[in-house]
Amino acid sequence: MKTQAFKLTTLCMLSMGISQVAFADTVRSTLPKFQTKDIPAQCDATIAKTKKQLTDFEKIKLKKHAEAGPILAKWDQIFAEFEDFYGPINLYSNVDPSADLRKAAEDCEVKISQFQTEVYQNSKLYQQIKKTKASNDIDAKYRQDILDGFEDTGVQLPAKKQARLKVILDELTKIQQEYARNIRDNPEKLEFTPAELKGLPDSYIAALKKNDKGNYLLGFDYPEYRPFMELADNDDARKRYQIAYTRRGTEKNLVLLKQAMDLRYELAQLFGQASYADWALRNRMAKNPETVNKFLNEVHSTVAPLEKKEVQALREFKAETLKIPVEKAEIDRWSEGYWSEKLRQAKYKIDQEKMREYFPTQASQDWLFAISSDLYGIEFKPAKVDVWQDEVEYYDVTDKKTGQLLGGLYMDKFPREGKYGHAAVWGVKGGSTLTQRKPISALVTNFNRKGLNSDELETFVHEFGHALHGILSNTRYTSQSGTAVERDFVEAPSQMYEEWARRKESLSKLADYCKPACPRIDDELIAKLKAVNNYGRGLFYSRQTLYAQFDMALHTADALKTQPLDVWKKLEGVTALGYVPTTEFPGQFGHIMGGYQVGYYGYMWSEVMALDMLSAFGNNLNNPEVGQRYRQTILSQGGQKKASQLVVDFLGREPDNKAFFDEITGQRD
Repeated sequence: MKTQAFKLTTLCMLSMGISQVAFADTVRSTLPKFQTKDIPAQCDATIAKTKKQLTDFEKIKLKKHAEAGPILAKWDQIFAEFEDFYGPINLYSNVDPSADLRKAAEDCEVKISQFQTEVYQNSKLYQQIKKTKASNDIDAKYRQDILDGFEDTGVQLPAKKQARLKVILDELTKIQQEYARNIRDNPEKLEFTPAELKGLPDSYIAALKKNDKGNYLLGFDYPEYRPFMELADNDDARKRYQIAYTRRGTEKNLVLLKQAMDLRYELAQLFGQASYADWALRNRMAKNPETVNKFLNEVHSTVAPLEKKEVQALREFKAETLKIPVEKAEIDRWSEGYWSEKLRQAKYKIDQEKMREYFPTQASQDWLFAISSDLYGIEFKPAKVDVWQDEVEYYDVTDKKTGQLLGGLYMDKFPREGKYGHAAVWGVKGGSTLTQRKPISALVTNFNRKGLNSDELETFVHEFGHALHGILSNTRYTSQSGTAVERDFVEAPSQMYEEWARRKESLSKLADYCKPACPRIDDELIAKLKAVNNYGRGLFYSRQTLYAQFDMALHTADALKTQPLDVWKKLEGVTALGYVPTTEFPGQFGHIMGGYQVGYYGYMWSEVMALDMLSAFGNNLNNPEVGQRYRQTILSQGGQKKASQLVVDFLGREPDNKAFFDEITGQRD
């Protein structure tokens, strides 16, 4: 899940290109298109306009305990209008085809970050919010969220510390951008001979580019990398590709990550906190590093023995396949995916490349629209609007019963040079019931054009869950719209939705949308897919735990003495597959430089709640009554309530972790 670093929020439409089209009793707003040369001036003008609005906000005469509602609405209006500009800028810096435009957008983001710090260090603005008194729970939470934003940006710090904090935040923005750019814009291509591509399907090879020697050139896009690692027979070629893939951020990113660690530690010190982890976790569900580390230790103790058992099973399978002694059948990091895929095919008769025949990309999208429509009572209506690239699609999302426009969905599905390299959703625009403002989500993936395997289908459904979380939001304030929830809950709705990509009652319908016809999912295939999903739980969750432990280890009180690659070598070195010399995973671990620092644990923390919430659907995932209740109690609420309360509202009880531990051990029904 990709979130905006600066969640600003509003009421008015910005006049700088936001398109407005009459639709029923509401207004469709679409994203503006920018010209590279215009962005600097537009950026400066937008910031200046917002500053003027905030100056006027400072001058509002307020008595102590003034009613919060009107003041919060005004605040929300100012920042929602700003979001009309910043939201698209943040998206385009990651997806626009023009490298020059992406760079201009990034430069603007630096100015935005500087402006953010100025706003939230402004004591006059802080006091205006502080003077108010909320008369209801929604206003009380929004008021506290705003005050937390001020306090987290140092409004209560002495002037000298405030100034240093501002420098730190500016530097972190620049470092994070450079880190991401080094990965995203890496032009390197690896050369492989035709013999090194043995094992890969003809359809994969046909899509590759050749050089003048007749060799194939592969880059770091996921649709090229993952099939190679799972299907290429040549062990040396896979090793070479994996090492290059982990180094695609270049050594520069190891330096940048260390700089970010040191700056984050210094930030925490300014607030009197022992570590960045202590500082960052204060307002999350977990509250403190001790709780996070205890949770990770519990998961690790559960899955580490399973990981060893699964690696041993791979060794035995490799030995049997190659007719060699088990002691000579080593499984290396670069061969785990290959032998796991071989074992899946042999044991469960599942060929992930063949699964693309069951899940054509367009049919998968049409199916996903249909099951979401039935579950939540919504419709997706294509509309022709300006987009940043010809293949990008746009849909109005409407309520079936009322015909009301709920929001807009952009979909950018296929890889291209310079585009964000994985799968993510940008909540480009938040909604507000006060102003009838409609939310916009942009779903970005890098899929095979012809079809998806079962893992990619889950990814599609997962990211679509984030998009719906934004679009089905129905909050009073824009700032609390959609995924504006605690970081360690934000993945839960999407993780829960993944189940729809696994169960027969939903998957069996996918073939209805295939043109031309595709194979239909039957009971036998569902059983195999379930077995495949349960297979490798130890390896998968051990890896997830490793990522989370590494993230936490970088942000302790000893951060200044810590080198990220040394920590990684130590932590990965004690896993069942060990550390591969010369690999540099920390230099391409985008999560900890893109908003998930001291947050990667949240994927598993969220999954505890996701799997427990799933229990409400019982044996019928397509139950529209439960779907509507879920829409109203979880999705529509955004961040108006604490995540813990949202879960209780939906389940009618406190959450339970049994389903999660059954899942990670492959025992869930």
